[in-house]
Amino acid sequence: MRRHRDTPGGARVRAGLAIGLLVLGLSAGATAQEEAASDAATAALVAEALATPEVMISTLWVMIAGFLVFFMNAGFALVESGFCRSKNTVNILAKNFIVFAIACLTFWATGFAFMFGDGNAFIGLSGLFLTGADTSPLTDASGYEGVYNAIAWAGVPLEAKFFFQLVFAATAATIVSGAVAERIKFQSYILFSAMLVAIMYPITGHWIWGGGWLGDIMGTGFLDFAGSTVVHSVGGWAALAGVLLLGPRLGKYRPDGSVNAIPGHNMALATLGGLVLWLGWFGFNPGSTMAADGAAIAHIATTTAMAAAAGIAAATAYAWARIGKPDLSMMINGCLAGLVGITAPCDGVSVFGSVIIGLAAGVLVVESVLLFDKMHIDDPVGALSVHLTNGIWGTLAVGLFNVDAGLFYGHGATQLIVQAIGVVAVGAFTMVTSLILWSVTKAILGLRVTPDEEYLGLDRSEMGLEAYPEDATTQAYARAAEA
Repeated sequence: MRRHRDTPGGARVRAGLAIGLLVLGLSAGATAQEEAASDAATAALVAEALATPEVMISTLWVMIAGFLVFFMNAGFALVESGFCRSKNTVNILAKNFIVFAIACLTFWATGFAFMFGDGNAFIGLSGLFLTGADTSPLTDASGYEGVYNAIAWAGVPLEAKFFFQLVFAATAATIVSGAVAERIKFQSYILFSAMLVAIMYPITGHWIWGGGWLGDIMGTGFLDFAGSTVVHSVGGWAALAGVLLLGPRLGKYRPDGSVNAIPGHNMALATLGGLVLWLGWFGFNPGSTMAADGAAIAHIATTTAMAAAAGIAAATAYAWARIGKPDLSMMINGCLAGLVGITAPCDGVSVFGSVIIGLAAGVLVVESVLLFDKMHIDDPVGALSVHLTNGIWGTLAVGLFNVDAGLFYGHGATQLIVQAIGVVAVGAFTMVTSLILWSVTKAILGLRVTPDEEYLGLDRSEMGLEAYPEDATTQAYARAAEA
């Protein structure tokens, strides 16, 4: 092989390249050392923050509040099964049990990222599967670095933030269960719930809590402290779309258009469920501080309790006057209506304001139940009246009763207008998207069970298991009885 003869110029070029590579290598090494030192310093700050009493106490509070919200699944299961017929009890309990598993997996995969990940005004684009940089519990003020800037204000570890938001997402999906009860296919509810938590719920949540466009609209921003719109209205709109596509239960409305009441099978279960939900709301609303702020937690717990109490009183009295009897189902839903109504404004209203909000919610829930029935929109448990009607009311109540921004406190109508814009925007998006997702579900799996299956009951036709079976009699027992 012929060798090329070297030249003085070529040698100089190679020498220059070698020096350049050496300089680049030294520079890269220095940069790597600087980055490593910076990472180590950040890790030390995070470890130091995690060890402080403030962070430990706040983390403990957020987790306990999240556990209370998780236990609301039991409340929903009891209320829904109690308000429905015994032949559908296992089906309803199964839906309320599996929905949390669905929410865990889908909110972890995409929901939390779409809701709180860094992105644009419409949707978060970072943090799928809870990945990406994050230096929680450091906050923006103390040097937060990561891909979840919208929730960096909460000075607790990332997994505490995720868990607390997860139980909220599961609540939105559970709301749908009661409204579509007694005629929807079990597998269809599962598929829709997965799409709701993975896609739809986090998008509108991003608009409000995740740094999206509603968060700073008109200079004041849409206010929804604990989720009258983010959680309850979204669940209500999704349920309404499903009810419209499903149609009413067999026999609910007579040929002449009059309503045929279909009573629930166990008011004891429904009452216990209402009390469980009321307890859970003391995690739902006060826990949304996401910090162990004693004064704020005490105030929010008080406004929450008073609104619920006022809702019960108003629903009892109004139902008594309107339909001639103090209906227990209206009492229970009056409590829940007051709780939904106070969820958005709970932090910024006076105790007196919370009572007024609860009283209005109690009247609204009764009128709403009667109106939906008049429109032949069949909702077995009153979920639409509790969560949709009063989710809207609670959101608007911020613009009326918030002591720092409300119309009734001399601050003009700006906040009320902002709240109304948010209600319309979230409602329109959720309704249209829900109709699309329900239609997709229908195309893949179908939505409604057959008339024969509905008549037989979903426990036997879909689940193969009854909540109240007759006692089994074996041959050995029969022989013993004969002897």
